[in-house]
Amino acid sequence: MSDIGVGLIGAGYIGHTIALAYRAVAATFPQAGRPRLVALADVNEATAAKAAERYGFARALGDWRALLADPAIDLVAIATPNHLHAEMAEAALAAGKHVHCEKPMAPSLAQAESMARRAGSAPGRTIVGYNYLHNPIVAAAREIIAGGEIGTPVHFRGTHNEDYMADPAVPFGWRCDRALAGAGALGDLGAHIVSMAHTLMGGIREVCGDLATMVTERPLPGGGMRRVENEDQAQFLVRFASGASGTIEASRVAQGQKMGLGFEITGSKGALVFDQTRLNELRLYRADQRRGRQGFTTILAGPEHPGYAAFCAGPGHQVGFNDLKVIEVARFLEAIAAGKSAYPDFAAALQFERVLDAVQRSAADRRWMDVATG
Repeated sequence: MSDIGVGLIGAGYIGHTIALAYRAVAATFPQAGRPRLVALADVNEATAAKAAERYGFARALGDWRALLADPAIDLVAIATPNHLHAEMAEAALAAGKHVHCEKPMAPSLAQAESMARRAGSAPGRTIVGYNYLHNPIVAAAREIIAGGEIGTPVHFRGTHNEDYMADPAVPFGWRCDRALAGAGALGDLGAHIVSMAHTLMGGIREVCGDLATMVTERPLPGGGMRRVENEDQAQFLVRFASGASGTIEASRVAQGQKMGLGFEITGSKGALVFDQTRLNELRLYRADQRRGRQGFTTILAGPEHPGYAAFCAGPGHQVGFNDLKVIEVARFLEAIAAGKSAYPDFAAALQFERVLDAVQRSAADRRWMDVATG
C-alpha cells in the first residue's frame, strides 16, 4: 500500500488515542502502509501546535477547513465533540477524503442518516471508532458463535457502566448538553455495548427502554448551576431479529465502575462471558461436559487470534486499550487499499444509531419500539 496522508481534527483525549494509533500502525502492521502525519487541527491553535509536535504531525492548524483543503491529506480523522461530527465528516467526504470518525456518529439520527447518505455517494471510505470491536478475543467470540460452538444464541446481557460523573461536583460539560452531545450515557457508553450486541448477535429488532437522570444539576465552571439535559443511566430490553432476547444497560454514575463494559451470551449448548477489565480473556462454557467437570474455561488471547501477534508473540502477554485503536486503524487502512468497506463504516454504524434513537423514543412513549419503523 502506498503512503497515505493523515489529518487529525481534535487534540483532546480521543485525539490522543487516534494520533498514537496512526503513529504506531506502520511498525505493528506494516502491510497496512505508512501513514504520513500531515496536519493536526484544533480550535485552539496553540493546543494544536503542542499536539502536532508531540505526535509528529508536520503542521498545526487552528481551522479544520484548512485541513480539508490540503491536497496532501487523503484521510481525515475526527476526534471532536459529537455535534461537530456531521458537518466535518460530510465536508471531508465532499473533498474526496477518507473519514475516520469517532462514535457516536452524531447527536441525532437525522444527522447520522445524512452522513451515511453522503458516504454512500462519495469516493472516500469511512469507519466509526468502535475500538472495542477490534479486540482479538472479541473476534474469537464471534468465531465461536458463528461456528455453533455454543449452539443457537438465545440471550444477551450487556453492560457499559462507569463512574466518571458519579460525583455531583463534576462540572457541567458538553456531554450534559443535548444540543452538543445528544444522548448522555446511552450515546457515550451504551453505543459501545449496542455495537457489541449487534456484531455478535445480529440486528436488534425491538427495544423497551428507560432513562433516568440522577444528578439533575451540575455546577458551571464560572459559578452557578445548570440543568443536565440528558440521561445519566439507561436500561432497556431488546429483541433481536433472530428471535433472541436480552438486556442492555449503561451508566455514567455507577460508583466504583471504571470500565464496566461486558457481556454474557447464553446459547442452547453453552455460554460466553467477557469483561473489558480483563480484555485478553474470554470465558467459554460447553453444556456437553460430564458431571463433576462442568464449568467455564478461560481462553487467553494469543498470536492465534488475528491482530494479537502484531504486538506480541507470546499468548497471555496481553494487548491494551490503545492497541485496539491501532488494530482499528490498520483495518481501515487495509480496507482503503483493497477498495473495500471497513467495519463498521457509516452504513453499518447507522444501525447502532437507530437502536439508540429507538431506546430514547421508547423511554419517552413508555412502550416497546420497533427499531426500523417506530
